[in-house]
Amino acid sequence: MYSQPSMAAGHKILNLTILHTNDFHARFRPISKYDNNCSAESNAEGKCFGGSARLISAIEDARARHENTILLDGGDQFQGTLFYNLYKGKVAAEMMNKLQYDGMAVGNHEFDDGPETLRAFMDAVNFPVLMANANIDMEPELKGKLQKSTVIERSGHKIGLIGVVTEDVVDLSSPGQNIIFTDAISAVQAEVDSLTADGVGIIILLSHSSYEIDKEIAANTTGVDVIVGGHDNAYLSNVSDRAKGPYPTVVNDTQIIQAYAYGKYLGELSVVFGEKGEVISATGEPITIDASIEEDGDIVARLDELELPINELKETLVGNVSNPLTGNREVCRAQECDMGNMIADAMRGAVIDKGYTIALANSGGIRASLDAGDVTLGEIMTILPFQNTLSTFKVTGKQLLAAIENGVSEHEDGAGRFPQVSGMRFSFDPTRPAGDRVTSIETQGSYGWSALNLYGTYGMVSNNFIRGGGDGYKMFRSATDIYDFGPDLADVIADYIGANPGYKGYTDGRIKQD
Repeated sequence: MYSQPSMAAGHKILNLTILHTNDFHARFRPISKYDNNCSAESNAEGKCFGGSARLISAIEDARARHENTILLDGGDQFQGTLFYNLYKGKVAAEMMNKLQYDGMAVGNHEFDDGPETLRAFMDAVNFPVLMANANIDMEPELKGKLQKSTVIERSGHKIGLIGVVTEDVVDLSSPGQNIIFTDAISAVQAEVDSLTADGVGIIILLSHSSYEIDKEIAANTTGVDVIVGGHDNAYLSNVSDRAKGPYPTVVNDTQIIQAYAYGKYLGELSVVFGEKGEVISATGEPITIDASIEEDGDIVARLDELELPINELKETLVGNVSNPLTGNREVCRAQECDMGNMIADAMRGAVIDKGYTIALANSGGIRASLDAGDVTLGEIMTILPFQNTLSTFKVTGKQLLAAIENGVSEHEDGAGRFPQVSGMRFSFDPTRPAGDRVTSIETQGSYGWSALNLYGTYGMVSNNFIRGGGDGYKMFRSATDIYDFGPDLADVIADYIGANPGYKGYTDGRIKQD
């Protein structure tokens, strides 16, 4: 934070409020407090957050409260709901145009369906989409269209906007073979120098890189005034004990901001810039987009219209199973179940080629059973309604033991934390005290089964709710090599069933009670 400005040079001072979002992931409809589907009934009861209809009201209110505003996005508008599955980037473009964004960084998920889908999105929006840290000369869809930076004006002041994306896009998405991603720090400095040489005094970086990388960029560049971040869903706040850092976080005189994800918050940072573009003060706090913010009726009506074919999409046939699979809570929250095995096996199968060999699913996420015969996407979404995404990470053997102890700690209560697993097997004694119930754990490797090594490192896959500490799995918050933004779990299961026609559910003794 900085002290309040002197008004002596008031005619040259720019008061600018930066409104910002990141990692929206096609959450055009409201979400629950757990970041998943929120029913119309819950929304009517005031229990939901976010959604484009509330977000536009919050933005309009902010614009009315401040003389100069800009609206920016830190990337990853794509992927996460059936709106994206059906429309790709079209609904995102329509909604962002309605909200009147001024600029956006490319996120890794903007490449999920290749450069062609990103180009179609860029052709549809009324604002620049930016990515400086890549050579796109060999990619015809993006060459000449995707800018490294741009300049906008407010009250006679030139404001430079630069975009960067996480450097490991190739490992996370599908950008194709024609794009060469480069070092973000050098790319940012080159654009800053170019903009400064053109007389631009204020520089804002839109960075889909993560909070930690943003701090590195700030520490190793000069001339960047504000970084609007994204990628790791960091919640920055001055009032919440769950915040990852202060809002703004100041490194090397650069103000770093991020506003979690899914439209649950609208970032609002009010900055006073001096006559040379220097930051005199920067204050603000993300606004919670809750039921206190009225939904815009026109947006609601438009989403209702867009959702009609989505309801038809739910009838899409994804495959078939040869026997019923039970998702009964009395079974799956107490023991190995065939539905849990299928889900865990599918999760493991989706990432095992990347070295993640152990899957863990919380039984509380299984909400229905499945009859034998044809399977529709709607049925999968009924079984897995929470829009959780696949998360990959690495843990020590001690952390894995702690996780399984947590999973069986409330066995007698039928708690949803009970684990369904793949690539490992374990035994437990529910009569022993919680925290000391696991009697054995073995993991499956290239050479068969072996006892858990408490000092070893294991690649795991779960869902973003569990990886973030949900259902008591707090030990996963301190995992390493974390990536929480894989495909929707329902899509993973649908693909697995489609790839295994006539799938037959089974149990094999991977979970045993002593």
